[in-house]
Amino acid sequence: MIFKFKGIDSYGKKVSDKIEAVSLAEAKSKLKAKNIIYQSISEDSASLFANFNFTKKYKIRAKELSSLSRELAMYIRSGITIVSALKIIQTHYEKNKKLNLFLTTVSTHLDEGKDFYTALDTQKVVILPDFYKQSIRVSESGGILDEVLMELSRFLKEQDKITKEIKAAFAYPTFMIVISLLMISFMLAFVVPQITGIFESMHQKLPTPTIVVIAMGDFFNHNFTTILAVIFASTAIFMLLMNKSYNFAYSVHKLILKTPVFGEIAQKSELARFSYIASLLTRSGVPFVQTINLGANILNNLVLKELFSGAAKKVVEGKLLSNALNDSKTNIDYAFIQSIALGEETSQIENVLSNLSELYFEENRDKVSMLLTLLEPALMLFVGGSIGFIVAAMLLPIFSMSIS
Repeated sequence: MIFKFKGIDSYGKKVSDKIEAVSLAEAKSKLKAKNIIYQSISEDSASLFANFNFTKKYKIRAKELSSLSRELAMYIRSGITIVSALKIIQTHYEKNKKLNLFLTTVSTHLDEGKDFYTALDTQKVVILPDFYKQSIRVSESGGILDEVLMELSRFLKEQDKITKEIKAAFAYPTFMIVISLLMISFMLAFVVPQITGIFESMHQKLPTPTIVVIAMGDFFNHNFTTILAVIFASTAIFMLLMNKSYNFAYSVHKLILKTPVFGEIAQKSELARFSYIASLLTRSGVPFVQTINLGANILNNLVLKELFSGAAKKVVEGKLLSNALNDSKTNIDYAFIQSIALGEETSQIENVLSNLSELYFEENRDKVSMLLTLLEPALMLFVGGSIGFIVAAMLLPIFSMSIS
């Protein structure tokens, strides 16, 4: 539970903040341990929709977690204790209430004698990735916490950068598609019906393109609201099924992997992410089976996630990861399997995974760049061709009338 309080700290300064605790008594005990004399303390009132489970824990963004990890690593390398480092970092996030509460909660758990991993795992303020917490646990016991935190920071920053690059790359094509569809719909629904009346007064046979465009215009004009409703309803149903039905989401992800060009990009993107986090976890000292499971958990594609989870079970039984992947029915990049087999044979799996991640990231950047280069003129041709066809179809009867 979250409790809000007002009081005076050890310096005589008035404070007003929130604290996480199981009960009111524990909240008071924690404030006492922090040398805070509380004037009022009560459970933080939930929002009106809390009873309907609309409120969720804050899912920390990759950029925020990367920044936190980097700062913490730098302070630890400077010889500052984790508790002191967190208190310093907390001052940088005074305006971000969720992160400020998260840091306060973790600091409180550390003051109670818990280790850093337990403090992160116990807090209920934000959602942290499993691979992040497991890396902290292993590195803390191995005395390499600052190194792993810096590696985690680089990984999270890279993931955030890739996500932004993909969004930026597809922003223009998406804008062009939406605008072109809106323009074509507008012309068919509003412009074409206005011209149709002129052709009806001519009482002459219309060219086939004109008949097709008029029929499309009549359809859009009479069913415009129905079409919009169907589009919104289909989108809502699709999103609902993707979130609620595992079998439906699995089928969609399987179809994506089979799609030409896009399927290869999607698969290599997932393999790159798996390779990067697996190399990081292996370097941190996480057991290989656990590394595979944690690496599988960060994958978005359910087909590949199930593939690696199943492979982890076979590794427990004594199989090599490369053999487990090769025996699966899922078509996975054979070069990836061969590279894993080479890494297992030479005991250089960490370096192989790191190289694979760099290779796949680079390949995907080149393919996406080439795809967008081809997509832009194709979209221009589609927009120009569609509008040109509609305009030509409307002018054909006028030209034929002039000629006759």
